[in-house]
Amino acid sequence: MSEPRMPIPAPEDTYKGWLFKWTNYIKGYQRRWFVLSNGLLSYYRTQAEMRHTCRGTINLATANIAVEDSCNFVISNGGTQTYHLKASSEVERQRWITALELAKAKASRMQLESDDSGDDSTPNAAGQSTGSRNSEVQSTLRTLGSKVEDLSTCNDLIAKHGSALQRSLSELEGVQLGGETSEKIRQVTERATLFRITSNAMINACRDFMTLAQTHSKRWQKALQSEREQRVRLEETLEQLAKQHNHLERAFRGATVLPSSQSNPAIDSKGPVPRKGDASDEDEENEFFDACEDVQEFITVPADPKYHRRSGSNVSGISNELGMDDGTTSLDEQSLASNPESPQSQELVPVRKRRTRIPDKPNYSLNLWSIMKNCIGKELSKIPMPVNFNEPLSMLQRLSEDLEYYELLDRAAKCQSSLEQMCYVAAFTVSSYSTTVHRTGKPFNPLLGETFELDRVQESGYRSLCEQVSHHPPAAAHHAISERGWTLRQEIALASKFRGKYLSIMPLGSIHCIFEKSTHHYTWKKVTTTVHNIIVGKLWIDQSGEIDVVNHKTGDRCHLKFAPYSYFSRDVARKVTGVVTDKDGKAHYVLSGTWDEKMEYSRVMQSSRGGENGADGRQKTVYQTLKAKELWKKTPLPEGAENMYYFSTLALTLNELEEGVAPTDSRKRPDQRLMEQGRWEEANTEKQRLEEKQRTVRREREREANRAASPSEEGGHQDNYTPMWFERLVDPMTGEPTHIYKGGYWEAKEQGNWDSCPDIF
Repeated sequence: MSEPRMPIPAPEDTYKGWLFKWTNYIKGYQRRWFVLSNGLLSYYRTQAEMRHTCRGTINLATANIAVEDSCNFVISNGGTQTYHLKASSEVERQRWITALELAKAKASRMQLESDDSGDDSTPNAAGQSTGSRNSEVQSTLRTLGSKVEDLSTCNDLIAKHGSALQRSLSELEGVQLGGETSEKIRQVTERATLFRITSNAMINACRDFMTLAQTHSKRWQKALQSEREQRVRLEETLEQLAKQHNHLERAFRGATVLPSSQSNPAIDSKGPVPRKGDASDEDEENEFFDACEDVQEFITVPADPKYHRRSGSNVSGISNELGMDDGTTSLDEQSLASNPESPQSQELVPVRKRRTRIPDKPNYSLNLWSIMKNCIGKELSKIPMPVNFNEPLSMLQRLSEDLEYYELLDRAAKCQSSLEQMCYVAAFTVSSYSTTVHRTGKPFNPLLGETFELDRVQESGYRSLCEQVSHHPPAAAHHAISERGWTLRQEIALASKFRGKYLSIMPLGSIHCIFEKSTHHYTWKKVTTTVHNIIVGKLWIDQSGEIDVVNHKTGDRCHLKFAPYSYFSRDVARKVTGVVTDKDGKAHYVLSGTWDEKMEYSRVMQSSRGGENGADGRQKTVYQTLKAKELWKKTPLPEGAENMYYFSTLALTLNELEEGVAPTDSRKRPDQRLMEQGRWEEANTEKQRLEEKQRTVRREREREANRAASPSEEGGHQDNYTPMWFERLVDPMTGEPTHIYKGGYWEAKEQGNWDSCPDIF
């Protein structure tokens, strides 16, 4: 009997061919071009597509390969991907099964070796254990050699018995037997042929392995040893640099003494400044810079005493918006004091007693660098993180914390002057960062469709709603309305990058604040948040960048500058400065303070060019101002906040269970609740379950979108998720597409009708 000559797939070769792949019930099996290479099975519609479009790829390292019948087989990696395939014949199917099993074994072995190399010890231990590692490598190689000898023996036996079986079957063909017996013999002969194909593949694979092992074993050992030694050297160098960094930082602090004339009580009250990064942290995007000299864009000096005796209406045509001396108050303060609806004059009685504590944060140790070292350059939202790095609040709840100092907007709503109103809006903008100074924990990424309501109408006069309206990219919409005459809305998407020693978070999107009485419409954007000392040292947060708060009705503008931290600056840390100007560019107020403590405003009486030259060679503007008055001051954190994730009084209440909220509310998220209770291992398990459920729902939605779009199309769709409470419109003020609250949530809550809400938890 002649044996069919078929190519036997070698373990390291690329294997290609046509297979039929199940697509859907409309189209059934479709012919696709499959390519098996480097442990990955990819498919294309045609061979020409290999140059530009891959329709799908599955990693065989974790895949399961199952044979269904003579021509059909299934490849699955645990539920996320499943390929139902059919070959043109049983022999063709067996050739693919053999190639896939060999590729799977090789991919699994390479993955195991990669995992082992990623679990190396710390730099100190690595240097001490090099000898033991070498012994382990030698022992492993000896074991592999023994196993290869066993495989060689098995190969010889397979070849011997396979040949004998083939000869016996050939002799049977010559015997004259009945038709049924001949058919059975034919089937046995075909099975024997398949057995020989499989055994030949194994023999060839073992022979190639032995050849490669004998030829390259010494070179591999040498390369492995060289890589390990280089890794140890790099780890030791990194440790030395970190120690030098900390030593230089301590030495710099010890050598730097501010002149007595520049001492500031505000600085002294803040205590020691956390350890922070140096100039070498800068990257090509120049997100941070070290101020070797004063980088203020303007200088303020006390105004001439004559201005204190004048009426404000006689100075530069500016109305008397603020008091001209220490004994007077601004018009808005007078109106607030006399208005019975003012939050300062009306004693508000809370409807319910809200909690003031949560369970203390457990002291679980976890090495951040061991996880983040493989994530450099990736998008933060795409990095799977354990809850050990989280805080028990979602991003929607963090977004609601912008309303911590809502009183500033209440005061702004009472202002008669648009310029004075601008001061309060700018202070509100800065105040939203005050809760972040110690909050190094990462909030939970909201699930698509997750919501969070903050109903404080009876206590504070406002109610707020957030919804996660997009998952890729992640984006949340927020709408808050107050009975005291203001509305706040925003859609924030986060762009984030991990850059080795620090993490940059860049919020995208505009914030809108509209005052009902004056119809003034303000917009602004957020600055960049940076988390430093990812590798070594204590984590600390900085805010840097510039904000332009614009009143679109009057043309007034406030330019705020958040100064990045610098070793070489003698200025106060976390400093914020700003100038309020009218539509003609004339300055009326100067704002100054820090984003973690307080903001003050000073009335500009006169401005002129002069003084020192700025960094760009231009002369700085000198503002003559009246004595500064306080706009906003941070409320102290509750007692024991350091054990409760540094939550503010408002933050402690955000995850408190409430009746009547939507089933999609963040308070009902189980992994977040488990983390708050200190059950972190259960929280990690629940977090993985929720994320997998979200992926399953997304895939189902994508399949429905594909069927609805065109039966002939496969892939290339967009997620067509529609939010429950927000709709995507073009913002009439900025011209940007954004999600705006369409109404209905509070009515549904009042009726207790949540039937249309999705099941996301």
